[in-house]
Amino acid sequence: MGWIGKLIGGAVGLAIGGPLGMIAGIAFGNLFDRAGKFTGPQDNSAYFGESKTFTSQQQSQMVFFVGAFSMLARIATVDGRLLPEEQRKVEEFIQHDLKLDPQSRQAALRVFNAALTGGGTFEQFATQFYQSFAHEPSILELMIDVLVRVAAADGSIDSAEEHLIELAAKIFRISDTLLASIMRRYSSIAASPTKAYATLGLQPNASLDDIKKAYRKLSIEFHPDTIASKGLPEEFTTFAAEKFRSIQEAYDTIKKERAIP
Repeated sequence: MGWIGKLIGGAVGLAIGGPLGMIAGIAFGNLFDRAGKFTGPQDNSAYFGESKTFTSQQQSQMVFFVGAFSMLARIATVDGRLLPEEQRKVEEFIQHDLKLDPQSRQAALRVFNAALTGGGTFEQFATQFYQSFAHEPSILELMIDVLVRVAAADGSIDSAEEHLIELAAKIFRISDTLLASIMRRYSSIAASPTKAYATLGLQPNASLDDIKKAYRKLSIEFHPDTIASKGLPEEFTTFAAEKFRSIQEAYDTIKKERAIP
């Protein structure tokens, strides 16, 4: 059983506080009201399970999970309403990219729907997310990757969506160069070699030394074992593993293009 199952089952206690804690309380609170185990939001904190004790990893997992779907909800309704195609993009990401089991899928949609009607702005969600992962740049980059991937799922990113993604990148202290490279990864018109360089955060004119350095750095940062040790929820490990594979594939593409031994 994943950590979401343990949470809903009341086996662990978790308090994350802040705007994301309020969304978590809306999403899961009624489950515990029925079970008689949920204490309800107190001082902007949402407490889950029979105990108020929690580990730092459990807290990080919940911040990532709730933060991801709360920010996606704000991007999906950036024009003031939820369009069917925006709902579909999020649901496809949950089912096909994350490959969530039914229980985790339900939990993700609970958070997404709670954020649609709950309080808190995109900026507040992004700020709390950054505060939790300020010293984990790979996790912050992965979150930007998630936002861009979902926004670009229909083949383009509109200006309103791009504005929120740029806001998150600014809060996360992600450079304009890195953000541009992430955006290029999901460009529907970019050629394969161009996407390969973008995956490594490089321009096509990068030197051989820069290519090797970028590959080594990213291979370490996004190795599944490295990511797993930083509090990423189990439900996002498939997505992280795919990113690691894309780094390997990008380097192989560039090696062939440059005839790198």
